[in-house]
Amino acid sequence: MRLILAAVLVTALAAPALAAAPLPVAPPPNAPRPAPRAYDLAPWWMDKPVIPAIGYVTTEVPANRASLSATYDAVDREVADATKAAALKAKAISGALQAFGADKVRVETRFSVTPLYEQYREKNGAMVDNQRADKIDRYQVSIQFAVEIRDMRLVEPVYAILMSAKPSQSSSPNFRLEASDEVRTEMFKLAVEDARKRAEQAASAAGTKVGAVRLIDPTARGCETDELLALAERGDDQTAPVPVAAPPAAFQARSSISQLIVTASKRAVDAGLRPEDLQLPVEPPMERLTGKACVIYSLG
Repeated sequence: MRLILAAVLVTALAAPALAAAPLPVAPPPNAPRPAPRAYDLAPWWMDKPVIPAIGYVTTEVPANRASLSATYDAVDREVADATKAAALKAKAISGALQAFGADKVRVETRFSVTPLYEQYREKNGAMVDNQRADKIDRYQVSIQFAVEIRDMRLVEPVYAILMSAKPSQSSSPNFRLEASDEVRTEMFKLAVEDARKRAEQAASAAGTKVGAVRLIDPTARGCETDELLALAERGDDQTAPVPVAAPPAAFQARSSISQLIVTASKRAVDAGLRPEDLQLPVEPPMERLTGKACVIYSLG
């Protein structure tokens, strides 16, 4: 009995203490927020005076990729005969193009079979296809060649081979520039050098000197307003690019391709094609290539 009374007494004494513990209270809606830390408003490398400089260079180099396409049709009353005729033409074209090598000319082919139905004339005179399985008149087998050329000296002979096979549809060469990692690295180095020149000119005009590098950003985003200062809007970069000489790596090696052209032409002639009659002059266009970098220097 005494143990029970003692337990009740302890519980009674602890109850006021538990009741006195403060409950968490949400701050009022209009309560001021804690002041941000110093590095919340600016990156760590702005704890001392700095000068951000955007290096921006540009040049022009010849396009190094070309794409062509051509479609060939074979029509016959029997689908097997139409397929055989299309396959023979595809084999002749592919054999000639493969002589250039997959590293210089890449070929992709696609086939499709289309039934051609008998037609009848409506009262208004319009011809309409009788699209029923038992009214198929002939079959058209189409083969499409999609060619990517990686050596611009081969655009003319490849185009001549495709045209000599008498395509039902074709496209003119479509050029583009696909800069290699080596070329992009060279342009980035030129951009970093340009950033140094811009920073030195700005520091000299302000009566100070450029110090050590604090940041090099290959994306050039580090020098934009919203990156330099929190809550700021992204500014419109008005930096004008500086023309520079094109990196040597941007120009393709001039290894001999004469034997490749001779071999491809011979294969085409053996297959009944005459590409020598369809040689047209093709000159790849010049494409713009740029390099950009953000370099942030300390001052003094």
